[in-house]
Amino acid sequence: FLLVTEMKNLIQSVLILIAVLISTSGAEEVVYAQVGDTVTLKCPEANSQKYLHWKFDATDVIELAWINDLDKSWNDKLFLSGDSLVIRNIQEANFGKFFCQSPSGPPLTSIKVLQVSVSMNPRSPLLPGETLTLSCSVNTRGNKEPEVYWLNPQGSRMDYRQVNKRATSQHTGEWTCVVTDGKKKKETKVSVTVVDLSPAPSDPKYTSKSKTLNIPCSIAPHVTWEHVKARDVQEIYWQFSPDPSSGLVSKDTQKLYFLTLNNSLWKNTGQHRELRPVQNLKNGDLSLTRKQGREEDRGNYVCNMKFKSGVTLTRTVRVEVLQIISSPQTDLVSGQPLNLTCSLGHPLPSDLHLKWSPPPGSSLPALKSDHHPANVIIPEVGTGDGGKWECSLLRGKNQLTSAVITLKIEHRLSVWMLVIICSAAAIVILILILVFILCRRRKVQLNHPYISFCETTLKR
Repeated sequence: FLLVTEMKNLIQSVLILIAVLISTSGAEEVVYAQVGDTVTLKCPEANSQKYLHWKFDATDVIELAWINDLDKSWNDKLFLSGDSLVIRNIQEANFGKFFCQSPSGPPLTSIKVLQVSVSMNPRSPLLPGETLTLSCSVNTRGNKEPEVYWLNPQGSRMDYRQVNKRATSQHTGEWTCVVTDGKKKKETKVSVTVVDLSPAPSDPKYTSKSKTLNIPCSIAPHVTWEHVKARDVQEIYWQFSPDPSSGLVSKDTQKLYFLTLNNSLWKNTGQHRELRPVQNLKNGDLSLTRKQGREEDRGNYVCNMKFKSGVTLTRTVRVEVLQIISSPQTDLVSGQPLNLTCSLGHPLPSDLHLKWSPPPGSSLPALKSDHHPANVIIPEVGTGDGGKWECSLLRGKNQLTSAVITLKIEHRLSVWMLVIICSAAAIVILILILVFILCRRRKVQLNHPYISFCETTLKR
């Protein structure tokens, strides 16, 4: 028994000595892994040998595998694949140095499995403004420090092991920790979600009485309704501040709609302005819409998402309304002067211009310039000026919106014809009345004593 024990200790000492010699000779392989990974260890000099001894050295050398005999203490994590040892669901206690050895020769090489640890604090999802901390480290176990850096969701490299950022929607996506020693590379991905609203349009939303009105607001892409609820959303609502040019009182902000979170239904506050929500919460759409715009729609619409933590996300959408005003009116008589004005209620920005499209038979001279005036003046309109007039608002060649007005123009003589017809009708009515009176009088005279005299007189 003592002899067997001494032999065993001698063998272990020899193996440890060989491992030390190999580690100092530079023949050691390095593999980077994270807890839970499946790790495949392959002897680079095994030459496809099927019968290899696999050993593990944490504190004592442990024989793991030989032919089909596997160490049961690893809870079925090990299996052999040709000349490779596969470790499934590797845990923290399984990191260290592994050896592979042919049955009749010295150890071929040693492979050191080093643990990569990645953490995120706080856990996703986050709200804008919260601090996002991502850490990446390697337990080198005495080896040379590898290069460690991060790739953000846009693919930009950050050469540090710990990321500290004030969270924004741009941080949503896959962050990648890269560990490399020039030969081996390990990439570990971390998913980050920042709950936010999609950016509001940089330009106003342009509409008119001839166009639909759509006021956009939505949850940012890659953010689900479940993410929003996970951060204890307290209230979602719309507000409206009218523009002074609309003629409404602008000092008071109107609350239009609010979302009841228990049943995910929109409720109006009595000042909904006949706008209606899109009702598509599953897709994160919080927009308001109406079939036609109105002059009083000018103003700022604010989409709000309030959380119990005190954070409130807001998006402001500016609405501009293009309008055509006809002076003196839309029902005219040929020969009258006409003044058409197309505007947003204020001077146009320098990057915008107008384009008029008169009816085909209009007497308006051709406008050669691409930039048409806001006012169209016709000293005397003709019947050909009647019909639809369209004013388009453009940026470059892109139409932003358009407004349409319909003019009704009658010929000047038609008024005198109407007077003549009315006069003739009045005369006919008077004649009929006179005939009726005469007939009534004749009937009365038939019973008069001098009837014969009257009859003789009438015959004459």
